[in-house]
Amino acid sequence: MQTKAVILQGPRQIGLDTLTLTPPGPRDLVVEVSHSGISTGTEKLFWSGTMPPFPGMGYPLVPGYESAGEVVEAGPEAPYKVGTHVFVPGANCYEGAHGLFGGATRRLVTDAGRVTPIDRALGAEGALLALAATARHAMAGLDKCPPDLIVGHGTLGRLLARLTMAAGAPAPTVWEIDPGRSSGAQGYEVIHPDTDERHDYRAIYDASGRGDLLDQLVTRIAKGGEIVLAGFYEKPLNFAFPPAFMKEARFRIAAEWTPDDLTSTRTLVESGALSLGGLITHTRPAAEAGAAYDEAFNDAACLKMILDWSAEQ
Repeated sequence: MQTKAVILQGPRQIGLDTLTLTPPGPRDLVVEVSHSGISTGTEKLFWSGTMPPFPGMGYPLVPGYESAGEVVEAGPEAPYKVGTHVFVPGANCYEGAHGLFGGATRRLVTDAGRVTPIDRALGAEGALLALAATARHAMAGLDKCPPDLIVGHGTLGRLLARLTMAAGAPAPTVWEIDPGRSSGAQGYEVIHPDTDERHDYRAIYDASGRGDLLDQLVTRIAKGGEIVLAGFYEKPLNFAFPPAFMKEARFRIAAEWTPDDLTSTRTLVESGALSLGGLITHTRPAAEAGAAYDEAFNDAACLKMILDWSAEQ
């Protein structure tokens, strides 16, 4: 069985090509992908060649870990039927290419335990489930405080703000320096950091991926406050110790989501408590993958780029 897939041959060498899929086993599903998202965090680092050493990395690589589609074949031990619409966080099912992510493809083979059933009516927004689960993972837990300041009004920052509101917490403040990204707030305020006079935030969530902001953020927390690193950072992080010492600052790294995060986020979306609307700003057919990745990573107006696979066989 073969499929069309996005293949990253090396830094900035990306396009659509044909790959052979590994044969499905008794618990496997074959999923026909309708939409896949492009991550401006980890995927950008692979695309640019700046990703630090990471388990499983290597070229050629099939990117993508945000895919939504339909089960077209199910093994005899798989718990899902043909026709089930699912979210798939990537797959490692290709001959001759790494599948560290593996979701940017027309068809994929995956163990049934990795997929999450979703409402078909979500359409392209179904591909956003992993990013929403990432935001939920950063916030969820008894020992975690919801953000009262979020740095960056990109897709992750907006999801963090929406989840804060959905949890019944006070509306957070969001910092954004790009005027084009300052709109689209839903019940919270987006301001330029230069206009913010507060220095008593309990929890600051950085969704910008900018490690050079740490010293500035330390000055903005209350004593004993926390800075949550919710992005992905390509360079070593450092900060001046004396100001952090005076504030008794705490730093926390938010890792990737868990299956429980994905299930809980799906429930929030399907119940209407969390909206994924307005986050997809750009869509291109999969045949234009090269241009789509370039635009996703270099156009500040692009919050989320989605590849549409419907025209591929």
